Amino acid sequence: MDVLKIATAGSVDDGKSTLIGRLLYDTKSLTTDKLEAIEKKSKANGFDYLDFSLATDGLVAEREQGITIDVAHIYFSTAKKSYIIADTPGHVEYTRNMVTGASTSQASIILVDARKGVVEQTYRHFFINDLLRVEDIVVAVNKMDLVDYNEEAFNKIVSDFGALTQKQQFKAQRITFVPISALKGDNVVNASTEMPWYDGETLLEHLEQLNPSQVEEVGARFPVQTVIRPKQDQYHDFRGYAGKVSGGALAVGDAVTVLPSGRNSVIKDILFYNASFTKVDAGNSCTITLEDDVNVSRGDILVKSAQAPSLTKELQATVCWMDNNALVPGTKYLVQQGTAQILGKVKSINSIVHTDFSGVDATDRLVLNDIGKVTIQLSKQVLNDQFLDNKQTGSFILIDTQSHATAGVGFISS
Repeated sequence: MDVLKIATAGSVDDGKSTLIGRLLYDTKSLTTDKLEAIEKKSKANGFDYLDFSLATDGLVAEREQGITIDVAHIYFSTAKKSYIIADTPGHVEYTRNMVTGASTSQASIILVDARKGVVEQTYRHFFINDLLRVEDIVVAVNKMDLVDYNEEAFNKIVSDFGALTQKQQFKAQRITFVPISALKGDNVVNASTEMPWYDGETLLEHLEQLNPSQVEEVGARFPVQTVIRPKQDQYHDFRGYAGKVSGGALAVGDAVTVLPSGRNSVIKDILFYNASFTKVDAGNSCTITLEDDVNVSRGDILVKSAQAPSLTKELQATVCWMDNNALVPGTKYLVQQGTAQILGKVKSINSIVHTDFSGVDATDRLVLNDIGKVTIQLSKQVLNDQFLDNKQTGSFILIDTQSHATAGVGFISS
């Protein structure tokens, strides 16, 4: 069954958690005990309706305040597809959480309150989805019940959002507008009888037919996660390299190059558990053996020799900063690209990027939740894949050398 990864976004109280709870309820994905807990808590709070946000807001502080703070991942399935939803917070101070949730998503739902229209956070969330090259965006105009299901209110938001899309860089992005009421269930899973003027798909119907591209534009990449040496009599000379294909495909007989060493060999076997295959596509994990006994270790990358990528010791990247300590030139971090960790130093911070599409400004530091253009000097070469071409090898994280905490996430750009 296909799996679709979705991120949600929206301003505070736009109804993200309620929408997800409604999806779970109407697709009968809530367990009996969970549903009973929601009913009990809703009554205790004095509500005469089911508070579906309780299905996702897991932290005590979230339930008490009625807001989302952490990134929660919710899993559910229909007869056609399985879904993983990243319920991300709407507050500006949690921009880094929004980046985290959207970084691995294939689609995104941006909620807009029908009463408030396009607001500052709408700009920010759309900017992040544009930056992260999320292919499919659903603009869910929520709380239509609070504007008497008025078509003009919906059309105005469509128009205002259309003006916003003129500023985006990722022109291949597909945007769909759906008027909904997460609380009442209108156009979420079941079609609404309150909006006869809308003849489009419900939110779930639209998600069911999405088919985001799985293959990255760049050539085959195979970051080595671990070297398998059983050291048993039956497999005395076995040496395999386990990992996950990131872009393209690899086949038995392909001439490959090990990076960064530049050593060459040929793929001998492609194995998964106790089965062997002649080919493996992007997104699949496997173990690869080579014809030659070359030196390969964790952090190395196998690529097709005919599609050898460029390497660099200086990364130009867009960085979202996630640490309480500011990012300043001269600071050293571990740069992790795939399975490889390399020591790097911040050479310069070239600009801060405004998430309202108003441009960039010069700066000498990035603070928590800032996004900026940064140059990083590395101790050895890494792949110079652009994020636009390959989301896996075109991105990296910055790790604090003292605390080993993730301090930032970067997206390689030209």
